[in-house]
Amino acid sequence: MKKISVLLVEDEPTLAMIVKDALEAENFTVAVAEDGASGLEMFLRDAPDIVVSDVMMPKMSGFDMVRQIRRSGSRVPVLFLTARTSVDDVVRGFEAGGNDYLKKPFGMKELVVRVMALLGRIGTEGESGAGTEYTIGKYLFVPERRLLTYLPDGKSEELPNRESEILERLCAGGNRLVPAKEILLGLWGDDDFFSTRSFQVLVSRLRHRLSKDPSVSIMNIRGEGYRLVF
Repeated sequence: MKKISVLLVEDEPTLAMIVKDALEAENFTVAVAEDGASGLEMFLRDAPDIVVSDVMMPKMSGFDMVRQIRRSGSRVPVLFLTARTSVDDVVRGFEAGGNDYLKKPFGMKELVVRVMALLGRIGTEGESGAGTEYTIGKYLFVPERRLLTYLPDGKSEELPNRESEILERLCAGGNRLVPAKEILLGLWGDDDFFSTRSFQVLVSRLRHRLSKDPSVSIMNIRGEGYRLVF
């Protein structure tokens, strides 16, 4: 079986070495770039399976690097490593094309789990969603393929892994309110401000994706949770 290739972009040599060793111990192959400009060059040359990147780096920031990656047409998963936890930073990261955040300092086990989740190698509840399809108003959602199709025109899009996991949990909830804490603990492992803000940004993205059908909405009951209505 082909090993998963990781592009690690990190300008702090000691942390880069620790992360590289941890990932290689889990049978990944890891290439390391020391700044965003080198990271972009290596990405375009090597086409890795996933990018793990710092945000603040010399020559080119992680955000700018990922913007360029997205402009190339690539949908490769991107995990940002950052000590920056403000609301604006979270929003900027997702807008740049990132798929998830991991706050510094972090544990190596958590890093590996996040990488595997972004690659779709672990499920949110084992493999319970395998083969399941959900009709959401005029949309068809296939979690196993992360595919959302607008049925009137047949156009499909592949959702980023984290958005797909959130939508799957809302669909599985049926008409009931799904507690925000349940989703946060299940997907992020905590319900702190940083994770909550990331979650809110992704819900906003999902609302936009479902906006072609006005009968579909994701309701937010403040302080309690979310409900998918259609």
